Amino acid sequence: MQGEDSRTETPEASETIVRATIVVPGLGPGGTEHVVNLVSNHWASKGFEVTILTFEEPTSVAYYAFDPRIEIWRIGGAERPRGKLHSALLAWRRMRRLATALRRSRPTFVLSFLTRTNVLTLLAGNRLKVPIIVSERNNPQLQPFGRGWKWLRERLYPRAFGLVTMTRGALEMFPPTMRKRGWVVPNAFDLPEGWHNRRQENILTAVGRLTYQKGFDLLLEAFAKIAPDLPEWQLCIWGEGEDRAKLEAQRERLGLVDRVRMPGVTKRPGEWVETADVFVLSSRYEGWGIVLLEAMAAGIAVVSFKCEWGPEEMVSDGKDGILVEREDIEALATALLKVMRNPLLRYQLGRSAEESARRFSQDRVLADWDEVAVAATRAST
Repeated sequence: MQGEDSRTETPEASETIVRATIVVPGLGPGGTEHVVNLVSNHWASKGFEVTILTFEEPTSVAYYAFDPRIEIWRIGGAERPRGKLHSALLAWRRMRRLATALRRSRPTFVLSFLTRTNVLTLLAGNRLKVPIIVSERNNPQLQPFGRGWKWLRERLYPRAFGLVTMTRGALEMFPPTMRKRGWVVPNAFDLPEGWHNRRQENILTAVGRLTYQKGFDLLLEAFAKIAPDLPEWQLCIWGEGEDRAKLEAQRERLGLVDRVRMPGVTKRPGEWVETADVFVLSSRYEGWGIVLLEAMAAGIAVVSFKCEWGPEEMVSDGKDGILVEREDIEALATALLKVMRNPLLRYQLGRSAEESARRFSQDRVLADWDEVAVAATRAST
């Protein structure tokens, strides 16, 4: 949704062959990967020649289903670094591999996702002379990614043709010169096809990577405060990540082993919406929080921290969900208790949430991505 551009139609393959090369670290479960899936499938249906470049190994399997017309090139380089020098060496190798793959893909334009990958793409594509768009998918102020990467971002991002963020607040973290070439494109919800409502089991649900950012440690503390008052309820945290052991130890320390399940990643994308009676987002910060929107679209009552950025764009407090101050464990516990105790309130919030979520339908959001594609295609000719 760029301020200066009016909406225009996507160039079709019959008029010109548009080759969109998309760069993303991997194609596992996650919000960014989901966006890449939606956008690339949409552009392929429009007649674009779409190539996706990842740093995965060739044997990797995508979590989401991609249009068979899309080419996925897994160029490797996902090795974990062993210290700063090794990390720099791995980044250099990834950049060289990426430069070769970018040239081979012969792009009309390049779209890159996530900070480190954006930096490598701008370095690797420096001689391509085609528009490169970078997309930030998190809170650019709070997300930790190292001083070296931050230094490179500040110097390389101005070279990009454009910048895509998910919220206006995130875009305003960048200099005015970049905001002039910026688009705010929120995430769209994408509920699983043929999903069935299997609720009424009193399950409080949270979804996300098991990391510090997602605040599941805060959620466990909040749930421990209300668990004695809600003996029929369970907490289910879907996801996987490096903090699993810490969270499992915390669960045991709080005496919640029989009340909190951590089953990993769902077999089918979005499957968790079928069983969630209440959804909670406990993140310390977010780029958007797509799982919150998916819960709303599925008619689930939601409770969320007012973390930056995302929840306040989706939820009107008290109308279609409950918002509480970021990292306030007492407030989170109080809000959850209120919603979980009151079936009528859950129903009312869920109905309103489903209606509100329609603002972020795929048709509307993909039309915004088409604006980005049109501007980049015009600049390449």
